[in-house]
Amino acid sequence: MAFARTCSVALVGVEGVMVEVQADLEPGVAAFTLVGLPDKSLVESRDRVRAAVVNSGVGWPQKKLTVGLSPASVPKGGSGFDLAVACAVLGAAERIDPRELTDLVMIGELGLDGRVRPVRGVLPAVLAAAEAGYRQVVVPERTAAEAALVPGVSVLGVRSLRQLIAVLTDEPVPEEEEFRDHGGPDPMLAGLIVPGGGMGAGLLRSETGPAPDLADVAGQAGPRLALEIAAAGGHHIFLKGPPGAGKTMLAERLPGILPPLTREESLEVTAVHSVAGLLPPGRPLVESVPYCAPHHSATMPSLVGGGNGLPRPGAVSLAHRGVLFLDEAPEFSSRVLDALRQPLESGHVVVARSAGVVRLPARFLLMLAANPCPCGRHTVRTGCECPPSVVRRYRSRLSGPLMDRVDLRVEVEAVGRAELIGATGGGESSETVGARVLAARQRSAARMRDTPWRLNGEVPGHELRTRWRPAPGAMLEAERDMERGLLTARGLDRVLRVAWTAADLSGRDVPEAQDVNLALQLRTGVERAAVLTGGPR
Repeated sequence: MAFARTCSVALVGVEGVMVEVQADLEPGVAAFTLVGLPDKSLVESRDRVRAAVVNSGVGWPQKKLTVGLSPASVPKGGSGFDLAVACAVLGAAERIDPRELTDLVMIGELGLDGRVRPVRGVLPAVLAAAEAGYRQVVVPERTAAEAALVPGVSVLGVRSLRQLIAVLTDEPVPEEEEFRDHGGPDPMLAGLIVPGGGMGAGLLRSETGPAPDLADVAGQAGPRLALEIAAAGGHHIFLKGPPGAGKTMLAERLPGILPPLTREESLEVTAVHSVAGLLPPGRPLVESVPYCAPHHSATMPSLVGGGNGLPRPGAVSLAHRGVLFLDEAPEFSSRVLDALRQPLESGHVVVARSAGVVRLPARFLLMLAANPCPCGRHTVRTGCECPPSVVRRYRSRLSGPLMDRVDLRVEVEAVGRAELIGATGGGESSETVGARVLAARQRSAARMRDTPWRLNGEVPGHELRTRWRPAPGAMLEAERDMERGLLTARGLDRVLRVAWTAADLSGRDVPEAQDVNLALQLRTGVERAAVLTGGPR
């Protein structure tokens, strides 16, 4: 038998495509040809595989060898095919029974000494294998825990090619010493970390210590209320205020009041982080809410996804099911900011490049922060030095179509002396506010249990207007604002979404006039006489 095949997985964004790895041996001059649209890193696997097989104590077949990766039309890259290529070659050379390889999915990079090194994207690859009906996968030992997160799949973690050959041939499995580097960084984990992935630093708040507490914020009753509504309904929020008022403090505490990720959400977030090379070593499942805060110099590919070849996840995908905070938002490029409009509506981003089109998840809670003007003192009594034209130009960097998708727009005033050092102390803790947020989300989820939505911020406007109506007469003030041109049609729908969230926080079955007026106040910044209590409690 001069032919053998096994399977591996090619990642296109965060989605896996099953790839059949075929090896064929023919009489002729010894040569190794790899076909099937491989990239440069995959073409180089010929030398890695040959050296790994020889150093594992197995002879290399001195024949004409052709390895095909099917389907040939799908671009394939990375070193994760090494293990499958090596086993397919050994199966064609009859060192391994080819029948043992047919139903196996193999993922892993080979070192020249035969050790199996971990690669990125193991979780989405195994998920794709499970969906395709495969029930046995072979992965590097270091990523076996990540692969085991997929139910119904038997995972074999191997440390070397020698061990895998022994398992497949029913021979005694040799002991392989674990590499140790006397306290230095583990080189076996280098393949899991993307160089220059600094944007992910601090992405997982719980990985670096306890999350910041909302009780640390002095005063700011209005912004704290807006933060609670944003967390309860999944509403995007914009904070505007002078430097030092606490905008960044509030943003850093928003993940702390969001409910914990569900199992399904954790798998989605883990898959994105695994592909991006930001999965924390030793923690295969991401359980904390992501928080991503890119610098205002971030480029378009770093925000929405990009890179050489097929696009890689950007900040909007790294913040999937979490918070994307853009501090000093007007300092971002206008093109970069406007690129957020599509994922804000759809919950995903489609990135087209010459190598292919990738659909990446991007359902995040957007939080923008800005000063009132370049010098930051436009509303401070000491006066502003910026000319009116400069102030207008600065504010116009946040386009109308983008801001129309932001439900809550809140003024953050400078904290006074009494609030900062007074005896009253801080406000409620993140735990207290988070409990109310969780209860409100449970109310909305129960109301929408037979629909594809779970948060008020996700419900289309048509459904809100026809399926879940507010109390009679509750929308009169909002309708008048729309007639006066203060609200667009999208803005009216978003006011209704926020009103539903306010009602859920207050325990009401339907939004009443005070809920709608609160939503209007948080969107337009104009105080409404009917809002007397300052919000739901």
